[in-house]
Amino acid sequence: MRVLWITNSLLPEAIAKIRKEEIQQWKTTGSWIIGAANALTKEQNIQLYMVSTSQQVKSLTRIETADIVSYAIPYGKGCESVNTEYNKYMKAINDEVRPDIIHIHGTEYSHGWAWIQACGSQHVVISIQGMTSVCSQYYHEGISICEILSAISFRDIIRGGMLRGQMSFRKRGEYEKKMIQSVRHVIGRTSWDHAHVMTINPHCTYHFCNETLRDDFYTGENWEYGNCQPYTIFISQSLNPFKGLHQLIKALPHILKSFPDTHVFVAGEDPTLGYDISNWWRITGYGRYLKHLMRHLDVKKHITFIGNVDARQMKEELLKCNVFVMPSAIENSPNSLGEAQILGVPCVASYVGGIPDMMKGNEENLYRYEETEMLARLICRVFMEKDHQTDMSTIAALRHCPQKNLKDLISIYESILNL
Repeated sequence: MRVLWITNSLLPEAIAKIRKEEIQQWKTTGSWIIGAANALTKEQNIQLYMVSTSQQVKSLTRIETADIVSYAIPYGKGCESVNTEYNKYMKAINDEVRPDIIHIHGTEYSHGWAWIQACGSQHVVISIQGMTSVCSQYYHEGISICEILSAISFRDIIRGGMLRGQMSFRKRGEYEKKMIQSVRHVIGRTSWDHAHVMTINPHCTYHFCNETLRDDFYTGENWEYGNCQPYTIFISQSLNPFKGLHQLIKALPHILKSFPDTHVFVAGEDPTLGYDISNWWRITGYGRYLKHLMRHLDVKKHITFIGNVDARQMKEELLKCNVFVMPSAIENSPNSLGEAQILGVPCVASYVGGIPDMMKGNEENLYRYEETEMLARLICRVFMEKDHQTDMSTIAALRHCPQKNLKDLISIYESILNL
């Protein structure tokens, strides 16, 4: 079976060959796909091909690694809007590979739509990751229009800020809907994505398949209260407003009243750019808003941005923290929450999107997104109860079992071919 994956990024081995450099430990979201791809290539009757865009190539480039053939498409004008230049590349790849199954991972970008336009939807299946058409509705939830306008930065004027970001998501949501409407098969994993997919295309076949996490999270030690740093909070993302860092900041003064030593560690780049005024022109409107909010609430000294982290570093941060918080305005099934759960880290999360499906068995740690007071109380309760928390590691291990998820995925491929 020749399986072609259309993904949002190439594998590290392919990137290294394009750049003619050694393979690095890439600090990227979506790196869970590495483990999934490696598992699939171990199946004797499957040959895996991958396609993605790249700013490092000027023409369609074929890259051969140990078990996978990858194709890099010139990024050109980009894939955040419909780019008809991609159609000719997809036709060329189709002519060369003649895949039996085409698996589009995610609907956020238009190069998957380019395949459907150029080659049709026969034997195409789409995996739902996030859904931009829905996320656009919650893009700056919890931030008023007045606050957005007052935080506009120089960079926003040149490249667009929160309102333009929301508009971009809305436009991307238009071809996302067209993609889902045009195929007969969709893979999802939550009641939330199932509801939205079936609303967009009630005639498609919805296949359930959980995702596999990064390899690092299946081995080694698990979280123990005695080894963590008490009163520390870890959050995995901060750049996009709908990830909800501002809501956690609003909750922080309430937490500090009971636990004055509380400290928040945030993975990813610092959107506020810290105190580096030489880069004032780089700060986004959301970064300015966060900076003002932290100053107004006097919590800056309680927040540290630790920069981009790879899987190993992510695991270290999770094992060190007292509680992992997912304060997003919307999510499907965030892998960072799954990674925290499989390690046994206490988790607090907003009751949005597909998160309630992931928190079954730990519903007492769910709260309404806008209720920052409730968020504060739940975090305080975790601090007070110490190691007397619901351990979700067994449930998460079953949900993210690599062997079962691979078996389910292959079964889906075979059912599509046999129709």
